[in-house]
Amino acid sequence: MKAFYFKHVLKFKFPSGTSRGLLKNKESWFIIIVNNNNIGIGECSLISGLSPDPAPKFEKKLSEICSEIKLGFKALTSKLIKFPSILFGLETAFNSLNSADPFIFKNSSFTNGKKFLNINGLIWMGEKSFILDQIQEKINSGFNCIKIKVGALDFKQECEILKKIRSEYSESDIQIRLDANGAFSKESVIQKLEKLSRFKIHSIEQPIGTDQWKKMAFLCRNSPIKIALDEELIGLENYNDQKKMLEEINPDYIIIKPSLLGGIRKSESWIKLAESLKIDWWCTSALESNIGLNVIAQWIFSKKQNNIQGLGTGGLFSNNIHSPYFISDGKLKYNPKIKWELNLFKDYINNYD
Repeated sequence: MKAFYFKHVLKFKFPSGTSRGLLKNKESWFIIIVNNNNIGIGECSLISGLSPDPAPKFEKKLSEICSEIKLGFKALTSKLIKFPSILFGLETAFNSLNSADPFIFKNSSFTNGKKFLNINGLIWMGEKSFILDQIQEKINSGFNCIKIKVGALDFKQECEILKKIRSEYSESDIQIRLDANGAFSKESVIQKLEKLSRFKIHSIEQPIGTDQWKKMAFLCRNSPIKIALDEELIGLENYNDQKKMLEEINPDYIIIKPSLLGGIRKSESWIKLAESLKIDWWCTSALESNIGLNVIAQWIFSKKQNNIQGLGTGGLFSNNIHSPYFISDGKLKYNPKIKWELNLFKDYINNYD
């Protein structure tokens, strides 16, 4: 058994705006495990300013893990407590290696193309006209749930956008989710939530910044809009800390992002804890390529969870790995007749010494 890694910079088809700034590129590293004629592929996806992995030590840690791959996944996990992205990629690579097909972790009615996952249409920040164009395009494409990033535009303009949507589409026609990425100040947040609630909002992710548990708990008790925790989960590695946070804040939802939480097993632990506290959840991708999206989508399908998921990021990149995934009518689907394009990986495998 041997392993190696390489970097792949994903390029956005158009600059994508968030409250943290404009995204043009996004870095991913792929881990390849080779054992005789079998291969396993995993993705370590990093989002600048959000992923908790210490960037200066990232490649050194990847190199170390690959050089010690014979130790196996369980032994290597103890070395990756501070590197959730690598842990996710390594877990995926081993699962891929141990599967009959490196891209099918478990045969299902999803991977045979008979069933699908309901997903939201993601709306990026930008000029008002750009946002409205995106919204109309998503609705015309068959999405009945849209997720709009808020917190960067003038708040009045954001309300005008929501007002326009509701003037044309009722709550039963289109579900609106908001994602503030912690952009609202604790002084103005209640007032803003009250104004936003007029537009029949399903939920809002992370209205204020992290590590303000008492204030967030207050919001969850008093907000006219249901609150979902997103960034609040990132970096909480200890189970007791996770439990304490959820018990104190008691949100309506938590958002599961395996790349940022340390993989599927870690995500399962978060879900089990949330459900024990009667907290609902859904999963979103963290700008992975189709390699990372693949394992998340198959896992979520196996959960038989009815919430609309945030897994529509595969079409964002001009140089994504070509795959059987496609989006139609607001649904993520898998076409088993389409083959994965592996030229990028084959070149590295063939040239690996």
